[in-house]
Amino acid sequence: MAEYVKFSVGKELKEKQFDLIEKAKKTGKIRIGVNETTKAVERGKAKIIFIAEDVSPAEIVMHLPLLCEEKKIPFSFVSTKKELGEKTGIGVGTASIALTEEGNAKKELEEVVKKVNELKK
Repeated sequence: MAEYVKFSVGKELKEKQFDLIEKAKKTGKIRIGVNETTKAVERGKAKIIFIAEDVSPAEIVMHLPLLCEEKKIPFSFVSTKKELGEKTGIGVGTASIALTEEGNAKKELEEVVKKVNELKK
């Protein structure tokens, strides 16, 4: 596990996260990439952040968990950049994404945020 990964996400939660991402992709707004994610967090627009665990070098995303904790924005991890990119519909890997508008996925967002907060404790 990379040094920036603060907690391990189980298989069931990962599936819920991907359901949330796919639903938000269709009806909400997602910011893709580390720069866009960072801007969304700094501006307080992000509802939740997803970070890939296989980012190399780790310094690229190392600031995101700290920034999220500072701004009180929930964050979670997914296994690979490739998987994260595919779920967002871009076809290439991405190190991180920010969900800025959940669209029709409000219930799923609340569920994922609750489970992530439980894991952090």
